[in-house]
Amino acid sequence: MDYRYHCTIPAADGRNTLPFNPCRLLDFSLLRLPAGGSWTGDSDGREILAVVLGGTASFTVGEHLFADVGRRPDVFSGKPHSVYIPAGATVTVEAVTDVEIALPSAPSDLATDPYVIAPEQVASGRWGAANFGRTYHQILTEISQPELPARRLIVGETYTPSGNWSTYPPHRHRVDNLPAEAAHEEMYYYRVDPAGGFGISRVYTDEGYEENATIREHVMQMMPEGYHTVVSAPGYTTYFLWFLAGTQRTQGAREDADLAWVGQTVPTLRSMGL
Repeated sequence: MDYRYHCTIPAADGRNTLPFNPCRLLDFSLLRLPAGGSWTGDSDGREILAVVLGGTASFTVGEHLFADVGRRPDVFSGKPHSVYIPAGATVTVEAVTDVEIALPSAPSDLATDPYVIAPEQVASGRWGAANFGRTYHQILTEISQPELPARRLIVGETYTPSGNWSTYPPHRHRVDNLPAEAAHEEMYYYRVDPAGGFGISRVYTDEGYEENATIREHVMQMMPEGYHTVVSAPGYTTYFLWFLAGTQRTQGAREDADLAWVGQTVPTLRSMGL
């Protein structure tokens, strides 16, 4: 089969880009720098949320300096620091330690200053229950951070425990039919703990296309369409950075009607402590 919705992004020093991208709005790159290294680039007509996956770096965005951003050693060690980079900005990143930075982006015409999102501003909690329970960080959303300006990007992190499912029941973001559903593209960038583990991601459409991907380090799942769901192999936790972009920043998803009944069991399962 000619897979069209997932790939592995390179992870060399410098800025690593997607080998292909089926999305019209969303894009992603991974910036890796050794301590003392630096990178300079332009956001052009796109807004970027620089999510520090691990390590510490200083950011100069236009005339704004944000020093020593980031403190967690890796994505499995707490909430992130992030820097919002508006469209039309020049940015320089200087690594204080070895650092990994995710750079999701989307087209933007929003005129605003850059800003830092500290870990204390990141909302956290648990979605689902029992073996489809998982924890999340909401980094830049219209729900948890309405005071933070952005044109399109909605960004967060999810941690799926050993043997559990995420984004379950599977859902899609295909059409604007609010409040039930909003049209969004979405991408997942994966990491696995401990190293060497795996998970499985499934994307499928109403038209009958289905794609199952093995989740390993630096796998990208790109979803311009389709229902999607994820499962972690027993013994391993999978992490994914999720980010969406559409015509508006209002989240709404339609669950697969054949599986939606599972979500209705959440209150009962939680009342049982599951």
